Amino acid sequence: MTDNNTPLPHARHWIDGDWSDAEQHTQSVDPATGEVLGTFAEGGAEQASAAIAAARRAFATTAWSRDRDLRFRALMELADNLVARRDEVIALLSRENGKLLREAAFEVDLTIPKLRYYASLALTDTGRAAEVKPGLYSMTLRQPAGVAGVIVPWNSPVVLAIRSAAPALAAGCTVAMKMPGQTGLVNGLLYEIIAETKSLPAGVLNAFTESGNAGAPLLVGDPGVDVISYTGSTAVGRRIMAAAAERLKPVSLELGGKSPMMVFDDADLDQVVPVLTAAITTFAGQFCMAGSRVLAQRGIADELKARLSAALEDVKVGPGTDPASDMGPMIDEATASRVDEMIDQAGEYATVLVRGGLKGTPRPTFIRPSLIEVQDVTAPVVQQEVFGPVATFEVFDTEAEAIERANATDYGLAASVWTRDVDRPLRVGREIDAGTVWTNAWAVVHDQMEEGGFKQSGVGRLNGVRGLEEFQEIKHYVHAAPGLTG
Repeated sequence: MTDNNTPLPHARHWIDGDWSDAEQHTQSVDPATGEVLGTFAEGGAEQASAAIAAARRAFATTAWSRDRDLRFRALMELADNLVARRDEVIALLSRENGKLLREAAFEVDLTIPKLRYYASLALTDTGRAAEVKPGLYSMTLRQPAGVAGVIVPWNSPVVLAIRSAAPALAAGCTVAMKMPGQTGLVNGLLYEIIAETKSLPAGVLNAFTESGNAGAPLLVGDPGVDVISYTGSTAVGRRIMAAAAERLKPVSLELGGKSPMMVFDDADLDQVVPVLTAAITTFAGQFCMAGSRVLAQRGIADELKARLSAALEDVKVGPGTDPASDMGPMIDEATASRVDEMIDQAGEYATVLVRGGLKGTPRPTFIRPSLIEVQDVTAPVVQQEVFGPVATFEVFDTEAEAIERANATDYGLAASVWTRDVDRPLRVGREIDAGTVWTNAWAVVHDQMEEGGFKQSGVGRLNGVRGLEEFQEIKHYVHAAPGLTG
């Protein structure tokens, strides 16, 4: 608790190398307790316009777009500064976002190497060169696209901000970034870390916090922004893509998911059950790669159902700061209520094996995990992203049926295959419409390997070299010797 004589913290925006406040201040509330943690400056169109203008000016007038060494130093310094304040970020992220402390640590510890990876890529380049015919040379070079507009979701604000901003900066772009209102104080702490990064020229990385929806559309529609990177819901992603199309503006979108976890008869259930439990409950299910669909082969279906049900019923829901908690709260009461209502609706057409939800929880932001058995793949609880700790349980007989079921939704972000058969993962994985397929694992992400979605789960890729390329243009140079024509 905050001492009554100690003023609550207040977070401001970071634009053009300086702090920016706003007339409207919004309270930040701990979802686990309802306690007011502080206030933050509420952003909107004014802040978005200022961020775009600052990024545009920095791109045109600083050395950022052309100086690889500068980009390397700045990203490495930013990583060092995050390391120095790691524990502070973890503690605040757990309180404001509701994550368990170990989940907050997982998020921050994913972020630091990502900055270092893209710092290294800032020093590299790829292209082609050829003497097409005697005296006639061609080569391709990559150059930064310009100003990148980045729109960040609330469920993992630190890592998802950097996952887009780091490759944009490494590519030589400048950035105007909209951060979510649900994590206003965490955002402010991230801005402090950015402000401490002296290698960053003013205006190269600008960020504002917004609860509403006045600033974000400007990032998409303003001609001063050259490329968009958005992480969030499929519904909003479609609107962003449609708006960006008016100016043929490139977009990178990582959107929703309904990840199938395919468990075959020969799987090791001692290994499977703890991981599936985590896949359903990590971040209280508020995770695009949540293991929201369990597909069990008939031979082990009953045992898996019983063991997974027992594991979910044993999950202890509590504040993220309590080491005894297995799952923290949802981000707010409205979100928890929405998920609870979806469980009720599913009970009208499916069998609820574990009825979690709001009943018996300490506050209306807490819900217990649920498991729902369903055979109809067209059922709403199978087709719709719940974004909460709710998983469906489906039974299949053959490998072909497992593949058919796995591909039965509009989503294709991730999947996992659980088996002891050495050949099955590649054979099945080849047929799965998903950007990431794990074997006997879940939520394993590597900075150097691309991630993204098939179908309605997104456009483009983040991480890896392709993540950098999302923020670059390719220019073809042709050099002809005097008197020689092409």
